[in-house]
Amino acid sequence: MIRILVVEDEPDIALGLKDDLTRQGYDVVTVADGDSAIRRASSEAWDLILLDVMLPKIDGFEVCRELRRLRIRTPIILLTAKVQEAEKVLGLELGADDYVTKPFSPRELRARIKAVLRRIDDGSMGVERFGDIEVDFRRCELRRQGAVVDFSSLEFKLLAAFIRNRGRVLSRDQLLDAAWGSGVHVTDRAVDNHVVDLRRKIEPDPAQPRYIISVRGMGYRFDG
Repeated sequence: MIRILVVEDEPDIALGLKDDLTRQGYDVVTVADGDSAIRRASSEAWDLILLDVMLPKIDGFEVCRELRRLRIRTPIILLTAKVQEAEKVLGLELGADDYVTKPFSPRELRARIKAVLRRIDDGSMGVERFGDIEVDFRRCELRRQGAVVDFSSLEFKLLAAFIRNRGRVLSRDQLLDAAWGSGVHVTDRAVDNHVVDLRRKIEPDPAQPRYIISVRGMGYRFDG
């Protein structure tokens, strides 16, 4: 059974989420503050975290930042009343996988949950290797010469998109959809910057990339 941790300080909303998601067949646990969220998320196995941004003491952005710092790779959907584009991009940059703006319908949230689980579920890919790099999709872990490499959620999703489409040219729009999700405005420069960061972690010589190849006027191709 898929386990979902709901982090929501408003009791009525938390109860409504738990009841609805339980009816959908999920195993749901709720906590009401950031400290509890970090403690439970880092000590137990979860398939998804629904994380409210406006929390007492530690807000959802800081919870997300801390979980990614602790290398907790569980997918995170932010629940936010904030509608500014910058806030959405900030959450994704910190490692969230999607966001839902309040108020939302249960149907919309269920669809977002299924989409994130479907997008993140790369377990069938198992372990992929190229050069001295090993990518373990079940553990969401990247190793170079056997040593674990720190990476962001966005970088890992970019790498997953490249590996799934080995040998194909991916446009920046396609990479944006794969890593940031649809409906988020991110500039081409931001996509390029994340590709540069990813190259630093997987390429023998990032200045002369062997695996992630730039295709002028089109995008990037993965030749690993």
